[in-house]
Amino acid sequence: MDGESLGLTEGVSIALGGMIGGGIFAVLGVVAQITRDAAWFAFVVAGVVALCAAYSYVKLNELSEGQGGSVTFIQCFLENPDLAGMAGWTLLFGYVGSMAMYAYAFGSYTVGFAVVPDAVAGVPMRPVVSVLMVAGFVGLNLLGAQATGATENLLVGVKAAILLTFGVAGIYYGVNTGQIEAGLERIASIQPVMAAGVSFVAFQGWQLLFYSQESFESPMETIRKAVYASVVAAVGIYVLVGITTLSLAPLSVIEQHPERALAVAADPVVPYGFVVISLAALFSTGSALNATLFSAGYFAKGMLSEDLVPDRVGDASADGVPQRILIMLGGVIAAFAAFGSLSAITSFASLTFIVVFGAMSLLALKQRDQPEVNPIPPAIGAVGAGGFFVVMFWHLYSTERHTFYAVLVIALALVAVETLYFKHEALQEEVTTFERLVEPDGWHDEESASVDDLL
Repeated sequence: MDGESLGLTEGVSIALGGMIGGGIFAVLGVVAQITRDAAWFAFVVAGVVALCAAYSYVKLNELSEGQGGSVTFIQCFLENPDLAGMAGWTLLFGYVGSMAMYAYAFGSYTVGFAVVPDAVAGVPMRPVVSVLMVAGFVGLNLLGAQATGATENLLVGVKAAILLTFGVAGIYYGVNTGQIEAGLERIASIQPVMAAGVSFVAFQGWQLLFYSQESFESPMETIRKAVYASVVAAVGIYVLVGITTLSLAPLSVIEQHPERALAVAADPVVPYGFVVISLAALFSTGSALNATLFSAGYFAKGMLSEDLVPDRVGDASADGVPQRILIMLGGVIAAFAAFGSLSAITSFASLTFIVVFGAMSLLALKQRDQPEVNPIPPAIGAVGAGGFFVVMFWHLYSTERHTFYAVLVIALALVAVETLYFKHEALQEEVTTFERLVEPDGWHDEESASVDDLL
């Protein structure tokens, strides 16, 4: 920290910045591919579940006296450090997926400008731009929290003004030309629920605040207000812009370049609409990555202080986020953004937050005997997340088989690594027992590598 605390404005900016960048510019087109003009309703459904999960986080934070987020909640209420560590690693990879998604969209919008070539000397420019964008925001976060908060205020203010202007103007234009479609006939189908699961990553920004409470003045009150305000504001913006975009963007654009659907829809609505919205996309995805990287860094620092990640990752006693954590996160994000597909990145990140938000809702529901906890919101959060998980997996398996297998492989690999790290002592004991059973006396080489050596 730089000695200056962040307030409610910065809190709302960081939370809203983490949501709008993902929901509008990186996810809207993907959601539209599933449910077409009822995409706005998918955001409403996902927003209700996210708001209930947010209530669960707020109450758990109050009961634990502001000790932190998901990992701390598990340690505080379940007293299971291994489970807390595995949840933390899973969530951290979800943040990496989210930030890679923002960087992917940033690169795609950049090469959409006529002055930027798709490739130079045979090298595609989209991955190059995405990697450079990640490097730039890693450098910004290395400057400190106050630089990050001030930048976030500017970025969120610019993109919110542009999106609201486009949304209102688009509705007016669409009504006058008879193009506005709300997709009401699709609301009663399963498609919006599937799309809501995919869009869930668009609501991950608010819980970032719980991992950087040391940066805020009056953290519990400030974060509670910022969380509720940002989720409601995000839903409103998604609905407004979603209806406009899906009414005006050609189906061919949604299918071929879903991340650019909003810019194409804006072209007939406002002068130089494609350019204006593309610039807003750069602000939006940039602020989303900036906000997420800022708080994910504090989240990783908290895990480091609890001995849930290797000591070589950084120094937990350092002011702010250890530089090594930011650089390591930046490297993994850049790799995902450069080599991953938008669909696979989005699906993996959404599934991660569905699991974690649902688990925190269940944990809050277990505290329903506390007078501060109303059991209805946590119950809605838990049931909603469980439903999203099932329908989303079914959707991927039935319509995007290659994405389904990619997500499954990533998830299994992550679980395997987590198990090896947190259960390596138990595994070592099992291996030692097996060796004693099968090896002749005196055969074992004392200089052979142990499980701990390999880890």
